Amino acid sequence: MKYLVMVQGTQADYEAMQGRGSESSVAWSQEDVQAMFAFMQALNDDLAETGEMIDGQGLAEPAKTRHVTLGDDGKAVITDGPYSETKELLAGYWVLDCASLERVTEIAERVLQCPQPAGAPVYPVVIRPIDSGTGDV
Repeated sequence: MKYLVMVQGTQADYEAMQGRGSESSVAWSQEDVQAMFAFMQALNDDLAETGEMIDGQGLAEPAKTRHVTLGDDGKAVITDGPYSETKELLAGYWVLDCASLERVTEIAERVLQCPQPAGAPVYPVVIRPIDSGTGDV
């Protein structure tokens, strides 16, 4: 079964990882950032070795986001980020092919062990089965 595993973050979190802390997210040091990247690389390497990794990416900060919606006149309305009305946005994801929901949950639990500075916000890891169109979800 294929699963989408998602991690969330805010613009403030991305700024904190650049050393600019705020009320909602403590400043990260270069060592903190490197520890996070090393952890994620090891996780990705392990998932590739088991054959479960299909894809995984970290996403650019919300400030580089663009929303395209439909206006009342039926024409596209384009808005560049960041969006003050939005709290958490997708920060990164994995597409995994796992034998069971229990296995992908184990992986999500491992994601939660990613090192970060004390006081940094912790977000849930979201698991969504990918509908194969066969009705097996």
